[in-house]
Formats: sequence, structure tokens, C-alpha cells
Amino acid sequence: MNKQEILDQINTKITDKIQYFENLIAETRASNNDTKSSMGDKYETGREMLQQQINNLQRQLNETLNQQAVLQKITAEPSEKVQNGALVKTNKGMFFVSASMGEFILENQKIMTVSAESPLVKAMFGKKIAETFTVNNIVQNIENIW
Repeated sequence: MNKQEILDQINTKITDKIQYFENLIAETRASNNDTKSSMGDKYETGREMLQQQINNLQRQLNETLNQQAVLQKITAEPSEKVQNGALVKTNKGMFFVSASMGEFILENQKIMTVSAESPLVKAMFGKKIAETFTVNNIVQNIENIW
């Protein structure tokens, strides 16, 4: 498995997500400026709702920026144990310990990106090939680590 390809795909996904949130925030701010009027309270309520939407988008953008910061610390170097940046194959699936960005397909293999803060990674953190761990009463065996 080529970990650099995985990192590149995740980086692209995160960059696209950051751009999406930045554009959405800019558009929402522009529409907020358009609602300024001397018409009174009706417009104040609308502007407040838009401001709440901007705050929510800003929070999502900050979470994505944090994911990007986590990802920038990860290298494509091979791992001998489960740690940040490890690609782990268990009898239940493939997991890439990095930023949690969902799943994607590489070399016809489904790979799930998971955060080091997830219960799954906490259960397998520090383990090596052939060791087992349990999550939600499901025992998994580590078959390979890259």
C-alpha cells in the first residue's frame, strides 16, 4: 500500500473542504450585508440568523483546519505499531490513523480514515501485527501495519 497516495487524497479532500467553507462564509457574509436596511426589527432577526449561520460555518472551518494540522504532522514512513500515520489492516477492514475524513477506495481496497481520538484507534493504539483488540464486543486481529 502506498501511504503517500492516501495522504495526497486526504490532503486534497481537506483542501477542497476548506475552500468550500471559506466560499460559503464569504457568500453568507455578503448576503448579511445586503440585508442592512432601515426597515426595522424584521431585518434584525434575519441578520441575526445569518450571523448564527456564519458562526456555525466558521466552527466547521476551524474543525477542518485542525484536521489539516493533524495531517501535516503525518509522514508516509512505515510503522511497526499502531500510531498516528499507521495504515492498519485488521480482519474487519483497513484503517488509516490520521484525520477522520470518511472512507475512500485505493487499489480496489476500501480504507477508512480514523482519528487517533476515536474509540477504535484508542483500543488498538500501540499494538503490533498479530495482536488483537476489542471494540464494542467485537474482537479484531491486526493482520498488517504499514
